[in-house]
Amino acid sequence: MPKEKGRSLIASNRKARHDYLIEDTFEAGLVLSGTEVKALRMGRCSLVDGFAMFSGDELYLENVHIPEYLNGTWNNHAPRRRRKLLLHRLELAKIAHKTRESGRTIVPLAIYWKDGRAKVEIALATGKKSYDKRHALRERQDRREAERAVSNARRVAR
Repeated sequence: MPKEKGRSLIASNRKARHDYLIEDTFEAGLVLSGTEVKALRMGRCSLVDGFAMFSGDELYLENVHIPEYLNGTWNNHAPRRRRKLLLHRLELAKIAHKTRESGRTIVPLAIYWKDGRAKVEIALATGKKSYDKRHALRERQDRREAERAVSNARRVAR
């Protein structure tokens, strides 16, 4: 069987980019059980309430929902169990140092396959205030209206 190449997205956390100001991103491996891998191969995962937390000197992904594998037996996994993240020691030290500062958290942005291995993109993030969220929505809406006006002007000019 040929080895998989490239990157294919399983799930993304679009709400994280709305709720948080993303400062830095990292790619981490995941420690998964067999039925979790099969459930991910089916494209089933939810990152909505997920976050990462240190336990000792190791980083764990918490509250990410990977539903039970439908054809699994009695040794199926728990859907919201803690999953260890695999990062280099220097990356862990950098993340730990940055999260000690107040208001910073670690949120998962996406889970994807990279060359046949499950990876998660995590981000150091600061929570946005509600007025920041409204401002970002307003900017996006203004940008869309400007693009529409330009495309309509081009259409009329022809």
